[in-house]
Amino acid sequence: MAADPRGMAEAEVLDRYDSTWRAQGFARIAGVDEVGRGALAGPLVAAAVVLPDDFDRTGIRDSKLLTAKQREVQCERIMNASVYTIRRIEPNVIDARGLHRSNLALLRRCVRALDPVPDYVLTDGFPVDGLEVPGLAMWKGDRVAACISAASVVAKVTRDRMMMAEHERWPAYDFAVHKGYCTPEHQEALDEHGPCAIHRYRFVNVRRAAGLPEFPEPISLEPQLDLFADLEV
Repeated sequence: MAADPRGMAEAEVLDRYDSTWRAQGFARIAGVDEVGRGALAGPLVAAAVVLPDDFDRTGIRDSKLLTAKQREVQCERIMNASVYTIRRIEPNVIDARGLHRSNLALLRRCVRALDPVPDYVLTDGFPVDGLEVPGLAMWKGDRVAACISAASVVAKVTRDRMMMAEHERWPAYDFAVHKGYCTPEHQEALDEHGPCAIHRYRFVNVRRAAGLPEFPEPISLEPQLDLFADLEV
């Protein structure tokens, strides 16, 4: 098992922030994280997770540091033992609303859907306002807080499964391999076939492949448009 320079086991390192707030009387510590910010295609997916106090943190890590098989194993453990929510937002809404605004709204929705409501929320990287409970943004939070790591695993596994399904609809793009992120193979498919219905047109290379101007015109949203009609997984 990996250890940090001070000799703490990896599971202990990941639990120290959760345990710090539990010691201050916050019983339900939620971690929230999203996956898919940098993808050229597919949804943005977020998860919020409250781990039980007695949950074995061994093997829980930032999803990017685990193999696909390890993520599947840990995701099943997390879902079987924890309180969690998963939400998504589709590419056309991301294009209309903007990535960061969509991301913030999605994280809020995940936290608000938790039942029971958490006492404290840890977010990865940047603060999220409007959560209605106290919280803290943590730099590299998915590597230092177990609940954020768990959320990253759940979100990653969920999104990967979605992109595997999208591969069946759009086999020319090979979404099963790169999951919508920019790779030479994905770019080659974009250049050959143009974008499909799940590509994000706010990316310059997607717009270029579609023969559109490099910089999009601002998009006006109809007031009645339900931006979150398809968020739930």
